[in-house]
Amino acid sequence: MNRFAALLDKLSFEPSRNAKVRLLVDYFKSTPDPDRGFALAALTGALSFRHAKPKLIKTLIAERVDPYLFDLSYDYVGDLSETVALLWPRVERSAEQESISLATVVQSLMGASSVEQPHLLAGLLDGLDETGRWALLKLITGAMRIGVSARVAKQAVAEFGDRPAHEIEDLWHALSPPYLELFAWLEGRAGKPETDNPAPFRSAMLAHALDEADCERMPLEDFRAEWKWDGIRVQASVGQTPEGRKIVNLFSRTGEDISSAFPDIVEALAQEPLASFAIDGELLILRDGRTQPFGVLQQRLNRKLVSAKLLTDYPAHIRAYDILALDGEDLRPLPFDERRRVLESFIAAAKTARLDLSPLVKAANWNELAAARRDPAAAGAGIDADAIEGIMLKRADSAYLPGRPKGFWFKWKRDPATVDAVLMYAQRGHGKRSSLYSDYTFGVWRNRGDAEALVPVGKAYFGFTDAELRELDLYVRNHTVDRFGPVREIAHGKNAGLVLEIAFEGVNRSTRHKSGLAMRFPRISRIRWDKPAHEADRIETLEAMLKT
Repeated sequence: MNRFAALLDKLSFEPSRNAKVRLLVDYFKSTPDPDRGFALAALTGALSFRHAKPKLIKTLIAERVDPYLFDLSYDYVGDLSETVALLWPRVERSAEQESISLATVVQSLMGASSVEQPHLLAGLLDGLDETGRWALLKLITGAMRIGVSARVAKQAVAEFGDRPAHEIEDLWHALSPPYLELFAWLEGRAGKPETDNPAPFRSAMLAHALDEADCERMPLEDFRAEWKWDGIRVQASVGQTPEGRKIVNLFSRTGEDISSAFPDIVEALAQEPLASFAIDGELLILRDGRTQPFGVLQQRLNRKLVSAKLLTDYPAHIRAYDILALDGEDLRPLPFDERRRVLESFIAAAKTARLDLSPLVKAANWNELAAARRDPAAAGAGIDADAIEGIMLKRADSAYLPGRPKGFWFKWKRDPATVDAVLMYAQRGHGKRSSLYSDYTFGVWRNRGDAEALVPVGKAYFGFTDAELRELDLYVRNHTVDRFGPVREIAHGKNAGLVLEIAFEGVNRSTRHKSGLAMRFPRISRIRWDKPAHEADRIETLEAMLKT
C-alpha cells in the first residue's frame, strides 16, 4: 500500500503527461502481481467500494477529532481525503500494518459488509502514515484527481509491454482486475489474452483541432469534409455467437458499454440481416425528422433504467461516419474513400430507420468550407444548424488508426458563443487546486419587479491560466461577503462586482436551474477588469440563443 501511495503522491505533483507515463511504467516494472493490477484498476476506474462513502469517512473522523476543528480544517484544505489523512490520530503501528499490500486492502474492503466496513477502514487508517491514509481514501472514494486518465494508464501499460496502445484498448473489455493474464502476456510469460466477445470494441480514431493557419499548406482536395454533429460519439458492434445468437453492443468512444441505456438502438440493429459489422458514428435524438440539439439527448444519457416514455419521447438514432468491420472482414486498413463507399452501400441496404449516413460537405475551396462552418443551414438542404458543432476533415487516403495520429483527421469547430456575466460565488477546487478558489458561479441581469437582480446562469472551473487563477483567488478572498459551507459569496451588484467573459457551446432550457437555462461547456475566456458590473449581459441575451 505504501508503494501505491508514493505513486499517487508523485503523480499528483507531476504536470507532464509523458513523465506520468514514465512513473507508471516504472511502478509496473517494480511492483509484483496482484498489486500492480489493482493499481491499474484504481487508475482506470474499474474498482468500486459500495459501502465506503464520504459519509462513513466523516463519521469516523468525527469520532476522533473535534467536529468544529474538522469543519475549520476541511474548509481550509478543501479536500476530504487530505483533511482526514492529516487529522487522523497517530497510533502505534505494527510491522504487519505498515507492510500491508494494496491487494490485501482492496480484497478486504470489497469483501466486507456494511456492518464490518467502519471497523475495517478505521484499522487500515490506523496502520498507515499521512500519505498512505490519503491514498487509501482517494482509492475508496474514487476521487483520484491526480491528472491520470484511463487512457494515460493504458498508454503506460502499452509502453511497459512495448505494445501499441490500441492493442490494450481492443483487449480491455475481455480483462478484469487484477489483470494477471494481461501482465503475463506483456512480460512474455503467456500468450495474448483472447476475447470470446463476438461484438468487441475497437479503438476509436480521434481528431486534432484544426489550426486555421495550417489551411494554406493543406490541399483541400486531399481531404473529405463532413459535419461534426452535436451528439456523442459511439461505436455499434454487432456479432454472432457460434450458436447463431446475435449480439449487439453499443460503446462510447472510450469503450464504455452503454447498450443498456439505449435498448431501442440495440433492438433496431439486431434486425439487420448481416451477421457482423461495426459502425462508427454519432448518437443523436431524431424527432419528427429533425435532428435535436445536445440538450435533448441529455435526457437519455447516464441512465440505468429507461422508461417507455423516454423511448417514445426521445428516440435514439445513429448517424454513421465510418464502417470498421463487415462480415468478419476488418476494414480499418482501407483508405477512407474505400471505407466510405462500403458504408454508403451498407446504409442504403439497412433495414432500420434508426441508422443513416452523415453527408459530406461539398466545398471548392477553404473560403466556401469556412462559410459552411459558420452557417451550416445555408450549406446543406435540411441541415439544422443547432445540431452541428462544426466540420470534420479526413484525409481521403487515411486508414482508421487508433488514438490521435497526426495529420489525418481534424476537427474545425464553430466559434463559441460568449456572454459577459458577473462573478457571484466561488468554491475551492480539488487536488492541486484545493487551496485555491477555482470553481466560479456567475450570473446575468434579470428584471425582478421594479428592480434588476443577478440570476445565476452557470459555473466554470477552467479556461483561465495559472496566473489568472491566482488573480481570481485573490479577488475572491478580498471581496467575500458571506459564507455557505465551502461556498463564498462574492460582492456583486450594480456598483460592485467582477465581470467575466464566458464562452460556451450553446444554451438549453433547464427546470433544475433557477434561471431556467443551462449552458453547455461554459469556460472563462477572459477576465473583464475593464467592465463595470452594470454593463454585464441580461438574461434575454441567453434566451435568444435557446435551441429548444
